[in-house]
Amino acid sequence: MTIKAVIFDFGQTLVDSAEGFRRAEKEAQDKLFKDLSLTLKDTFLENYRRIRKQFHDRSNFSRKSIWNEVYYYHCLPADVDLLEIWESEYWDTVKANSKLFPEATQILETLNSRYDVALITNTQGQKSNGTHRISQFPELEKYFKVIIVAGEKGIPPKPNPQPFRLCLQKLDIDPSEAVYVGDDYRIDICGAQDAGLHPVWLQHRSVRRNWPEVKTDAPIITRLDELLDLNKLFP
Repeated sequence: MTIKAVIFDFGQTLVDSAEGFRRAEKEAQDKLFKDLSLTLKDTFLENYRRIRKQFHDRSNFSRKSIWNEVYYYHCLPADVDLLEIWESEYWDTVKANSKLFPEATQILETLNSRYDVALITNTQGQKSNGTHRISQFPELEKYFKVIIVAGEKGIPPKPNPQPFRLCLQKLDIDPSEAVYVGDDYRIDICGAQDAGLHPVWLQHRSVRRNWPEVKTDAPIITRLDELLDLNKLFP
């Protein structure tokens, strides 16, 4: 097996945004609950999480779209301008509480001496391009030969195979020559596998998360430095 490129997801793969998302979600839920003038918080949260999951299952991560659907469910009109303000505040909270995994920079630098390194990440669903939180870490860009923000500029989001194929085309390699590293089973692992790449499932040791219990042939790692020995992962 000849590997020419290692391609990464961004959030929860190179950058730990778990605390940022927890805070942003809590703030958003409190704003919605108050503005909807509801009284049963548990019922509201149950419906909110169900609607959010429906959007995420379609790879739609626009907070404004999710929240607009919450208002629609409660038969109330949404203030679109207010939702856009809340969405900006949401991503500001995520950004302010995001940090690189400690080993990320060193691993990217080392892998660059051996392979082409690239990035495929889904858009955050905001209406303007260039708003993805990768812009908060400009020091990373030098490590990536190709950066694809799927969901922008007519590129469908992962797990659609198109962003994977576009990245491979830009790298001028075959799918079998690429490893894809990500944290989300459906979006990253299944998406990469369906596109013919070799997926590696990162379940980072520092991330508190209920990982889905599924059967997969993809190697599972808990530290980024395990990528330094791909021959061990793919004997």
